Amino acid sequence: MVQSLIEKIESRLSKKEMQNAESVKNVLKEEFMDVFNRVYQPSWHGHQSLLDRLQGQGQKPCVIMMVGINGAGKTTSIGKIAAHLASQGGKVLVAAGDTFRAAAGSQLQVWSERAQVEIFSPEGVTDPSAVAFDAVSKAKVQNYDYVIIDTAGRLHTQVNLMEELKKMKRVMTKVVPEAPHEILLVIDANQGQNALIQAKEFHQALGLTGAILTKMDGSAKGGVAVGLVNELQVPIKMMGVGEKIQDIKLFQPEEFVSALLEL
Repeated sequence: MVQSLIEKIESRLSKKEMQNAESVKNVLKEEFMDVFNRVYQPSWHGHQSLLDRLQGQGQKPCVIMMVGINGAGKTTSIGKIAAHLASQGGKVLVAAGDTFRAAAGSQLQVWSERAQVEIFSPEGVTDPSAVAFDAVSKAKVQNYDYVIIDTAGRLHTQVNLMEELKKMKRVMTKVVPEAPHEILLVIDANQGQNALIQAKEFHQALGLTGAILTKMDGSAKGGVAVGLVNELQVPIKMMGVGEKIQDIKLFQPEEFVSALLEL
C-alpha cells in the first residue's frame, strides 16, 4: 500500500511540488478516497443510521456474526450494536457463542443488560455451533429482528478454531439459508500490520462482509483501515470511540481521511 502511494505521488507531482506538504497531502487524500469509494455504497457517504449499513435488513431475523481475536473489543462492540438496534425499536437476541473462555458469557451478560436486550446462553452447551443453531432457531420462531452471535476470540493461525467458525457459519444456513447476513471482523486500531494479516485469514475462511475498527478514541489513527479496504475490498462499517454503550459511530471515509492526514 505504501509503495503504491509513493509511486502515485511520484507520477502525479513534480520534484518541486513534492516539497510542498499540502500538495502531497492532497494527492494522498484523493488516493485514499479512491480506495474507499471502490467499496462504499453512495448512500453511505454523509450521515445515516447504523441500520442502513447492515445487510439483511427487513429479513427476520437479520443474523450478524462477530469475529476477531481476543482483546480487540468484540464483546463491547456487540453491546453497543445491540443497544443501538434496540433503541431503534428492534427486537434483539445476543447469543453467547464463545463457549471457550469462562468469563466470556458473563461479560456478554453485563453488556446485554446495559443494552437491555435478551441474551441466549444455554447452560452446559459447549459446542459453539449448537449455540449458533439454537439461537437462530429461537430468533426465527420468536420473531426477533436481529440475532448477534459472539464467537471465541482466536488467532488467525489456530486452524482448528478457524474451522470451528466455518462450521458455525454453515449450521446457521440450515435455519435461515441466507444467514449470516453480516460477518463483521472486529479490529483494534492500534494493531497496524498484524491486523491486516488477521483480516486476510478471517476473510479467506469466512468471507467477511465488513469490519469494525475499535479503540479509535486513543492515540491510534487507524491507518490500517486503508490497507484493509484496499487489499480485501471489505468496507469498514463502524468505529468504536470509547467505553460507553453509545460510543459507536459510523465509519465516514471523508472524516477519517481528513483526520488521518490532519487536513
